[in-house]
Amino acid sequence: MYTLAFDTTADGCCIALLKDTHVIDKFEQNTDFGQAELLMVEIDNMLKKNNLMFENIGLLCVCIGPGSFTGVRSSIAAARAFSYALPNMKIIGVSAFEAYVHSLDMSELSEYNAVIIETKREDFYFQLFNGRLEKLCEPAALPYEEIIDMLKGKTVTLIGNGVERFLDKPSGLVLHAIRMDKNASVIDLAACGLQKFNAKKLNYPKPLYLRAPDVCVKS
Repeated sequence: MYTLAFDTTADGCCIALLKDTHVIDKFEQNTDFGQAELLMVEIDNMLKKNNLMFENIGLLCVCIGPGSFTGVRSSIAAARAFSYALPNMKIIGVSAFEAYVHSLDMSELSEYNAVIIETKREDFYFQLFNGRLEKLCEPAALPYEEIIDMLKGKTVTLIGNGVERFLDKPSGLVLHAIRMDKNASVIDLAACGLQKFNAKKLNYPKPLYLRAPDVCVKS
């Protein structure tokens, strides 16, 4: 089965094409805007390069956030458009939290694994998982002090692009491992989606918004 995974929720556009569990192609480009336009063109280029058509894709994995409001909407809109056009294609939404924690290897996994994602504000996007990658809390945007209180007294692994800023000041936490990956990998996104598919945990992708969009009214 061919799997197509993509993510426009962070600062760029990432696409991966897999056959079963083998990665056969990948595209990544950092950009502050224009992810939606880039996504459709590069998916088409990738399929043509590998002599495939959209009808050949059995599973579509899309990142549902958190991230930029426009980026999340672009990914979800593209995934839903594909599902309407190709009803036989299976579609799965994967959060950036799930993709991050899925990338941890056995030596990095702890009893508590905290994903901390940058919000570019004073708070952080946060979710906690156990050693079996099961969710211990719902994703949320939380202040530093509240996250510290949740992790105090636990041996914990930290992963995510918010970890560096989170550790700017002494945390007093017992740390098993630290990963400061810039973004969740689209390969791990695909692997997590495949795992959900094999476990028959299909879910129609819905955007993961943890705060209202930044908007202003022109005077």
